[in-house]
Amino acid sequence: MVNFSSKTKRISIIHPLVSAFLLLFAIIFQPVEILASAPIRHNYVGVDLCKLCHKKKELGDQYDIWTNTHHSKAFYTLGTPEARGIAAKAGIENPQQNKKCLRCHSTAYAFTEEKTAKDLRVEDGVQCESCHGAGADYSYGEVMWNLEQAKVNGLIMPTEETCRKCHNPESPTWDPERDTTPEGNKVGFYFPLRWKMIEHHRPLKEIRK
Repeated sequence: MVNFSSKTKRISIIHPLVSAFLLLFAIIFQPVEILASAPIRHNYVGVDLCKLCHKKKELGDQYDIWTNTHHSKAFYTLGTPEARGIAAKAGIENPQQNKKCLRCHSTAYAFTEEKTAKDLRVEDGVQCESCHGAGADYSYGEVMWNLEQAKVNGLIMPTEETCRKCHNPESPTWDPERDTTPEGNKVGFYFPLRWKMIEHHRPLKEIRK
């Protein structure tokens, strides 16, 4: 007499093992080009770690420059009467708690409508990593001194495209004639002008080392 009960048990055990093997096989033998195109996720470290080096005068004191920009105060800007008035017109009761506002006013939201960088304080506003990329894999000293390796590890050298993730017509405060180009044209965002407002290079003698 066939013992169907024991056969069923063996099949129920084997089935998940086969599934796991097939999944592992698929991952290992993925075409190289597919694996290469998959985005690498880096973790955020926050401005408190960045400033351990970038608060030094001899290296440019980027932290001090940042604290005196609108970026560092971006979260608190949402709490001003002006911001609350703009938000009210859009049907938003509290912009400091609204995901659509926080996506560009806090690095913790990383340009999304969810708190992606779990360890970052929302109130720290637009920190270093909004523009330079999540720093867990490039923030080590031996990596940071090697620019090309730092880029491999996630460092971003921001461009106008980086800025326009937030400074664009989707912003409720967008003014298409806010900036003036050297030619006298009115534009909503003129990158060379805005870059000068937050410029924070390392001293040239340090870069050349």
